[in-house]
Amino acid sequence: MIIFAVMTFVTPHYDKPKNSSLLNWFQKDFYFVKTPWWLKKLYPDYVWDIDSEEKKLYLSFDDGPHPTITPFVLKCLEEYNAKATFFCIGKNVQENPGIFQRIIIAGHSVGNHTQQHLNGWKSDDDEYIRDIREAYGYINSNLFRPPYGRIKKSQARLLKQFNPHIKIIMWNILCGDWDEKLEPGKCLERVLKKTTPGNIIVFHDTDKALARLEFCLPRLLEHYTKQGFTFAKIPD
Repeated sequence: MIIFAVMTFVTPHYDKPKNSSLLNWFQKDFYFVKTPWWLKKLYPDYVWDIDSEEKKLYLSFDDGPHPTITPFVLKCLEEYNAKATFFCIGKNVQENPGIFQRIIIAGHSVGNHTQQHLNGWKSDDDEYIRDIREAYGYINSNLFRPPYGRIKKSQARLLKQFNPHIKIIMWNILCGDWDEKLEPGKCLERVLKKTTPGNIIVFHDTDKALARLEFCLPRLLEHYTKQGFTFAKIPD
């Protein structure tokens, strides 16, 4: 039961799990910083990291664009000549089209993160796909990341039918910057401890994540640049 609960929180799952108090606790409070190899083996059709013999890392930012936080991220990336991938919510693109264009002009990748940040487990298939298709009206990309990492097998299959070229992008490092109980220094410490070449790292350009993002992002960029790493965007 414990292993099952951990799996369902941090990865896409094929069926909505049954409720239990233990399962609910894990879904709320537990996540892996580094995705275990066995979870990636269970879901091989999703992109968890990018094999590379070079010292490359793949930063990604979820839930924007945000009118002030996304520009902060863009400024940090520019200072280190770093590229990244922004998984954007369609309604946020509608509200901040200028910021969205700044992401593209700066040479970063963008990806679809649904129109309304839907949880795939809690959405029927037609509603979920309809929401993603609406977001495609604002986000032209073959990259897709399911909010919360929660997508049913049936939804993934329908998504492939809608766009055969789509890549469902997950992650290898989940920094936990949305966790308001997590001290910024601790957030950075465990990312630096777990990160290896080719990792896809998740941050959030949102109000909830700001305290940890402001602390971690410049220091992470500085640390890995000094180590000879470069930061690349996920290829579309």
